[in-house]
Amino acid sequence: MKTKKIFAVCLITMTLAITSCRTNTEIANEYAFATFETECLGVELDGSQTLRAWGKGKNKADAIEQAKKNAVRDVLFKGINAGSGECNKRPLILEVNAQEKYEYYFNKFFADGGEYKKYISSEDENKTSRIKAKHSTQENYGVVVRVKRAELRQRLIDDNIIKP
Repeated sequence: MKTKKIFAVCLITMTLAITSCRTNTEIANEYAFATFETECLGVELDGSQTLRAWGKGKNKADAIEQAKKNAVRDVLFKGINAGSGECNKRPLILEVNAQEKYEYYFNKFFADGGEYKKYISSEDENKTSRIKAKHSTQENYGVVVRVKRAELRQRLIDDNIIKP
């Protein structure tokens, strides 16, 4: 009886190991230039939002970096409307043209290696959704990221961008 249970556990473990070793799913080349909407995958109890964001770049690293910036930008200015209804649909900044009004602030915030990285959880940072589109001049990657919405909101309050 015990050997059957051990065999079943081994079989399940091997099956899971084999199925998790898949490669990226490639979609048609023309989608390398398409724009995809950031979608909600869920909300954590600490107020962070798990999102699938998309980014374009000349290579995988650039595209993934742009996807992270897009996730934070969408939480700030657009809100998250696609995917699960759990995410807060309202953007953190409700002021019209705030990105242009505070351009000096957000240019520095979103610079390569900028402050925006503090508001993306390192737990989900390297997970891609395994979907990519590649063209000879551009790549488009979907990345799963967790944006720390509550901490980002507090930062904007502290920097006098929004009111409490």
